[in-house]
Amino acid sequence: MNWVGLRVRAARRRSTGALPGPSSRCALLKWRGLSPAQGLNARPSIKDWQLPFNLAWLSLLVLLSACSTPRSLQPANSRPFQFDADTFAYANELVWEYYYDDTGEWTHRKNESEPDYTHHCFVVARSARQFFQHARFDASQPAADEAAYRRLIREVMARDPARDEPDMERVLIPGYPDLRRFSAAHEELLKETCGGAMQSYFQRGHWRMIFPFSRKGQAQEADALAAAVRSHRPPVVHVVTFPKLHINHALLLFAVRDAGGHLEFTAYDPNQPEAPVPLTFDRTEQRFHFPSNDYWKGGALNVYEVYRAWNY
Repeated sequence: MNWVGLRVRAARRRSTGALPGPSSRCALLKWRGLSPAQGLNARPSIKDWQLPFNLAWLSLLVLLSACSTPRSLQPANSRPFQFDADTFAYANELVWEYYYDDTGEWTHRKNESEPDYTHHCFVVARSARQFFQHARFDASQPAADEAAYRRLIREVMARDPARDEPDMERVLIPGYPDLRRFSAAHEELLKETCGGAMQSYFQRGHWRMIFPFSRKGQAQEADALAAAVRSHRPPVVHVVTFPKLHINHALLLFAVRDAGGHLEFTAYDPNQPEAPVPLTFDRTEQRFHFPSNDYWKGGALNVYEVYRAWNY
C-alpha cells in the first residue's frame, strides 16, 4: 500500500474514533522516511519513489538487452567479403600516439601531425558492410560525376545493415570494379558523405559495454559471429574494455577458422587498411584476444556485434 492509501486509512480511523496510537503513528512515519516531528502532512520522501523507479529502470534494461533477439543469417552477398576489394583505401587516423615509456608503462601523447579524419572507426566499418550488402560496382558502366556519386553514396548509407536486400535492389555504382578503387578515387567525397564522428560516439549499441560480459555469454557471441561470417554476413563488432577504456574500437569480421581450442577470426581494421588483422577467441578461457598494434598494447577484451538490430 502506498502513502496515500495509508493516509486514507488514517482518516477513516479518525472518522470512527479509532485513532492510531503513538507507536502506530511512529511506525507509519518511519515507513515514509519521516520523523515524528515532520507529521503526516509532509511530502513523500525520495524512498517512496525508489521502487517504481527501479522497476522502470530494470524494465528498460531488459528491453535493451534483448539477448534472445534472433540474428539473421541471410547472406548479405552471394560471395564472401574480400579484403582487397570490399574495404576503403584510406584509414581512420589516430589522434594520439601510443607507446611504452621508460618505465615500461603503456601511455600516449598527442600526435605531432594533425590528422583530419579521426574517430570514424564505427562509421568506416559500418560503411564497408553497407557497401558490401547494399551496393554493386560495375566498371563497364561509364563513370558518373561527383553529384551523382554523392547521391548514390547517400542512398547506400540510408540502407540499414540489419535489413536484408535482394540482389536486384542493390545500388549500382558505375565506373569502378569495387569499393577499394572507388574510395581511392573519391576519398574526400566518401569521407564527407558516409557519416561524421558523432555517429561513432553515439553508436546505438554503446549502452551494452557498461554491463558485465560473462564468459558463457562471450562463448555464445563467438559462435554467433562465426556463423554470421560463414553465411557471408560479415559482422561489425565493438571491441572494448570497460570501465577503463584501454580500447574502444570497431572491426569488421570477414573470415574465421576453427582451430580446435580457438576460433581465429580475420578482420578489417579501419585504422589499418593495408592488411587484415587477427582476432582470436580462446575456448578454454572463453575470452577474445586482440594482438598489439600501434594503438593497443594487446591482450584480452570483450566483443559484441553492433548494427544487427534496432538496439545494437
